[in-house]
Amino acid sequence: MNSNGASGRPLGDTIEEAERVAAAARAQRLGVKLLGGAGIHLHSPSAQHPPLRRKYGDLDYVIPTRDRKAVLAFFPSIGYEANDRFNTMQGDRRLYFFDGQNGKQVDVFIDVIRMSHVIDMRGRLGHDGPCASPSDLLLSKLQIYEMNQKDLVDLTALVLDHPIGKGDEAIDAEYVARLAAEDWGLYRTLQLNIEKLRHAVAELDVDAATITSRLDELWTAVEAQSKPLKWKMRAQVGDRVRWYELPEEVRSPYQPD
Repeated sequence: MNSNGASGRPLGDTIEEAERVAAAARAQRLGVKLLGGAGIHLHSPSAQHPPLRRKYGDLDYVIPTRDRKAVLAFFPSIGYEANDRFNTMQGDRRLYFFDGQNGKQVDVFIDVIRMSHVIDMRGRLGHDGPCASPSDLLLSKLQIYEMNQKDLVDLTALVLDHPIGKGDEAIDAEYVARLAAEDWGLYRTLQLNIEKLRHAVAELDVDAATITSRLDELWTAVEAQSKPLKWKMRAQVGDRVRWYELPEEVRSPYQPD
């Protein structure tokens, strides 16, 4: 190991590997922020214990454009192989790296998370800590049109552990409401997924009352936010026209079929 204590090969345990990557990124002062279930696990104690504890696979990150060149060198320096073809073609907005030993991928978004919807992260990555903020972790999950049970479990932990409010440890309802008011499609997906989350919470052995109260508070803020004419016109079209993307999974050239 070198002086940052985080060199060598990727670890088989996803959470331990996330912590290794975080230590290496911190040593190099890179703004590499963890997303997804692993990000929620590190941010939410409830995700670390049953019934909300689960296994994690690949790691997802978001970085500012200024760190793109450094990140292209960073992940190979800690044991990953770059997907050179993808990174050459799409590397202005997304990068892929592969852990051949453990069969896992690292997906790195640049400035903007593009999945079912677009979440612009510019100006939101300068804080300390290895993860995106609770508000952005929430949005990164809630904006997935085809959410699965793992997503619902992760969101349950996040909302259980973070109140609605301001600050680094809170979910900022005003921020979520502002984004939903800028894009009817995002609003609609959030609306559907929050209802799915309400139903999922009722089936889990958790403090459903706290979670439901926080979801109510969040959605009240979303509905209260003033909507522009463009939003209202799209709302009139409604579900007759598809409002979301279905992102394709990118496979590493090193990954067997």
